[in-house]
Amino acid sequence: MKKLVYIFLATGVVLFSSCEKDLDQLPISNASTETFYKTNNDFIQGINAVYNSLRGYPDRQLNLSETRSDNLYAVSDGGVRDWEGINSFHKGISSNPYVIEAWEANLTGIYRANILLEQLSKNGNLISDENLKKRLEAEARFLRAFFYFDLVRFFGKVPLVDKVVLANEALTIPRSPVSDVYNLIIADLEFAGNNLPSPEVYAAADKGRVTKFAAKTLLALVYMTRSGPTYDIEGPGLNSNEWSKASGLLTEVILSGKYSFSASYQNIFSYTNENNAEVVFDVQYISGFSPVMGATFPWVLVPDTWFQSNGKATQGGLTIRPVSNNMLASYENGDNRKAFSIQTGYIYNNVVETQSFFKKYVDLTKVPSNRLDWPINFIVFRYTDVLLLKAECVLHGAPGSQTTDVDDVVNQVRQRAGLTSPVSNVTLSRLMEERRKEFAAEGSRWHDLVRSGLVTSIIPAWIALDDIKGQIQPFVKGYAVYPVPQDQMDIKPGLYSQNSDY
Repeated sequence: MKKLVYIFLATGVVLFSSCEKDLDQLPISNASTETFYKTNNDFIQGINAVYNSLRGYPDRQLNLSETRSDNLYAVSDGGVRDWEGINSFHKGISSNPYVIEAWEANLTGIYRANILLEQLSKNGNLISDENLKKRLEAEARFLRAFFYFDLVRFFGKVPLVDKVVLANEALTIPRSPVSDVYNLIIADLEFAGNNLPSPEVYAAADKGRVTKFAAKTLLALVYMTRSGPTYDIEGPGLNSNEWSKASGLLTEVILSGKYSFSASYQNIFSYTNENNAEVVFDVQYISGFSPVMGATFPWVLVPDTWFQSNGKATQGGLTIRPVSNNMLASYENGDNRKAFSIQTGYIYNNVVETQSFFKKYVDLTKVPSNRLDWPINFIVFRYTDVLLLKAECVLHGAPGSQTTDVDDVVNQVRQRAGLTSPVSNVTLSRLMEERRKEFAAEGSRWHDLVRSGLVTSIIPAWIALDDIKGQIQPFVKGYAVYPVPQDQMDIKPGLYSQNSDY
């Protein structure tokens, strides 16, 4: 059963008190932790609490990466929507709830990881199984790196905290250079990759815990992101040219034999085929429990009236967040990913909606009675991604491979999508366009554009073509990252400086 992520919530143990807002989201010592950790199970509950901080990760990628990109044209539909300023590049989004959530939720995850790591250091001798102790440390360090990487990609510089600190200490910690944050991320992921088990080692009840290959995949993506352009801002790219390091790690994942390329695109996302051979790492959910432990991301990009037109209950109260015309036109005839991922038009109360939206994660036969309790996992890394990331490294000159290998991988992906005409001499731009359709509505598009350096050309061109309502602001390179939330700026004026162009 898929219990591990949220089982901690059902225990009734008040181990981690809710962090207060603002800078107090940084780790603050809690006296209850000093007496809680006594048995193996106590430490397992502790790591489950760290996993719990992943719960909102899928929604965040859809709201801040997918919506930011040229995949959606999410401008005003007559009301004020939180996603509108994200998609339209408004300068004044430092108080946007999606931006605030990304900062606070990731720091909460880091806080929980630091608590567990401190207790492993202080009381780890109480764990009867040395292998379990090492694995728990590796899981916590993977998750801490995961949350920090999410912060760096969205905000650039962030406060660097690798231990438990008190509230008054938190108020003295500035944002650290991105390179320093990356040093911690890399050290954590190297430890995780060396000490986490392979996927088959976990018992059925533990499926979904991170593995050594999830750590290697994430570390590869870290090296690739560092290798991206700087845009002359303090963002995620350092122009570090570490494509070969990334390629080597991805090759390890490919050669492990633990994953395989699915013959069916649709089957990768089936509710009855979770934990399939494509999945390298996912966020696990389970429905039907109290408190609620299901997902909310399936309806994030879906208008309520479509659910209602199909006789289903209201979900998030959302209006349509349309797929851009440019995205729709990017699909070739016969591409079966389009119909699976996108709903084109519907009728509700005799009103015809002609715009399209992403419905990739919705199975209308699986709609839960509670809109917060969808029973589907979110795939963070899948094997197809590993193959295409490897191809990207090859295009950047990683040794040991040839551009023909890139063509082979891209054609393999296209053939699964029903496209019979092969392509050749694939360029970086073409690879990113193929990734766009393969990972549509999976929250990768904005990150791909920033990492590849294409964001400064593709986004302005898209705005010129698709902004028929004239509501998107001109794109400037500082928008490669988001602003620091205003409440963080206000808690101690002068501690943080705002990102450029905001």
